[in-house]
Amino acid sequence: MGLWRRLFGSGAPDGFTGGLAPDEHVLASAAVGDGFLVASTLGLWLPGPRRVGWHLVSKASWSGTALTVVEAEEDGAAGQAVLLRDLPPQRFPLAEPGKVPEVVHARVTGSIRSREHRADVGAWFVQRKVPGRDGVVLQVRPDAGADAELVRRVAAEVAAKIAALRTVD
Repeated sequence: MGLWRRLFGSGAPDGFTGGLAPDEHVLASAAVGDGFLVASTLGLWLPGPRRVGWHLVSKASWSGTALTVVEAEEDGAAGQAVLLRDLPPQRFPLAEPGKVPEVVHARVTGSIRSREHRADVGAWFVQRKVPGRDGVVLQVRPDAGADAELVRRVAAEVAAKIAALRTVD
């Protein structure tokens, strides 16, 4: 445990039972039901607690009273691309949101390096920074009803082209 944490604590709210990584810092938190939403440098801790890395938050929206989060899960690979599938939205009413909505927005959008919807393929192609790792990952999220084999083939081709461009630099 670092000196800063020993002297000042982790920044997590009293009663938070998540296990922060040694290099993880709390940026904002808010009570929700019996638990907490805790925004850290590595991701968003959901009640339970369970951390979702910023690169796996597909969408987060603030209504003024609740934060709705759409989490993605990895659903395979296509070459060096990661295929994603969105999980159902989760809604978290926050009576006292503090800076949680702003931090979540900044971290999610800050993880995105580029994004493009390919209507010809039926998928979103998103390059994102993964917290705690060097480099960028290509994530591909198919639209509902998209041809899975076409998405997989084009995702692998795009990932190979990106890798080739990186080796030229």
